[in-house]
Amino acid sequence: MTDTDRIALIRERLASLEPQTLDIEDESHLHKGHAGASNGAGHYRLSIRSARFNGLSRVASQRLVYDALGDLIPYPIHALSIQTLPIS
Repeated sequence: MTDTDRIALIRERLASLEPQTLDIEDESHLHKGHAGASNGAGHYRLSIRSARFNGLSRVASQRLVYDALGDLIPYPIHALSIQTLPIS
């Protein structure tokens, strides 16, 4: 699976959260040689803004993201940094 395929899959899974904005950054190149990435899994940073996060705590908002992506961890996603933003 290519990095482009992985990002497309992440976008597809997060579509259920109806994001107003979604930025995904592949940071895998920063973790070359890291034991957890040795199987080819990637490191990603994402920022997502959605009305689904309105009124939720940061932890509850991030839980929605993990619920959408959970079966992709630990492969093809090894590490994930998440910023969730409500729509004001």
